[in-house]
Amino acid sequence: MNQTPIWLGETMLTLPNWLISLAVFAGALAVAIMAHRIIFTIVTRFVAQMDLFWRSLVARTQGPTRFAVITIALGFAASLSPLTSGEAALIRQILLLCFIALVAWIATTALHIWTTVYLRRFKLDADDNLLARKHVTQTRILRRVGDILIVIVGVATMLMTFDSVRQYGVSLLASAGAAGLVVGLALQPVLKNIFAGIQLAVTQPIRIDDALLVEGEWGNVEEITSTYVVLRLWDWRRMILPLSYFIEKPFQNWTRDNAALIGSVMIYLDYETPIDALRAEAERIAAATPLWDGRVVNVQVTDFKDSTMEIRILVSARTAGQAFDLRCTVREQIVAFLQREHPRALPRLRADTTPDRSAGRAEAAPARERTAH
Repeated sequence: MNQTPIWLGETMLTLPNWLISLAVFAGALAVAIMAHRIIFTIVTRFVAQMDLFWRSLVARTQGPTRFAVITIALGFAASLSPLTSGEAALIRQILLLCFIALVAWIATTALHIWTTVYLRRFKLDADDNLLARKHVTQTRILRRVGDILIVIVGVATMLMTFDSVRQYGVSLLASAGAAGLVVGLALQPVLKNIFAGIQLAVTQPIRIDDALLVEGEWGNVEEITSTYVVLRLWDWRRMILPLSYFIEKPFQNWTRDNAALIGSVMIYLDYETPIDALRAEAERIAAATPLWDGRVVNVQVTDFKDSTMEIRILVSARTAGQAFDLRCTVREQIVAFLQREHPRALPRLRADTTPDRSAGRAEAAPARERTAH
């Protein structure tokens, strides 16, 4: 066993090298953690009164900076420790893996910080948020794809540091016949959604907060991940759909180019309904509510039924939600107006109460004959 003499005053102690190395690494680790904590506390207090960007930057880099300080400290400890050649090679391999992981972590953090700074210019809570939804959707999808690529490259780089794995990879590439086909088939769903995510980010058939009609359900796009889409339905349920669904199947996007929509109200009324009065009332209702965007209000007779006529009222609103509320408002107030002002306009069944005179004459003839006799 390798031993190293340690002088304590006039006394000499002989300790094994592994114990000395362990003490050196433990001390380096403790010093690194303490130094990072002190420096991070000072930096946090320094940026406390600064802009939100700098506070977020410091908060997001806490983990990577701590890991970097620990890696550097362990590297110095490795150079000071009495290690054998095998132990030194193992420590260098571990530190190399730590350095690769640190680079991947820093790249991921930098990507998140950049996307956060970029998206600060766009507000999703605006009435006309088409441009904001476009950039938010693109940035979030590409950020998730970037995270996946960083992880794949980082793991691949770590594996390539081992000679056995590198040689296995070369032999696998040299004979990648059936094995490549099997791996491709196994990863088909994952790769399919990854490429679908890239296609969605470029073409953007859907965006964050888009109003969609999918599988007979209406809702807004709440989240787009690297593999699936979360649709927040009108009753607060969540519909989860794979990314490939929006590439392969048809769906309705109510806010593709513009958030404004035209809502329709269908009502069936009697033929005695005064259309001009109904049209004037619809215009008054639309003008009186803040839900109307001032663009479209129209009343038309679109069809005739056996006992009623079909009337369509069109009104426009700024968003899909406001269009739905506006349609409900128009329905309620139109019915109240007809009940109050024109009750005969409401649908009703008619019965012919006119007496049948021919039947009356037929009954009167026998009576006259009996009187004559």
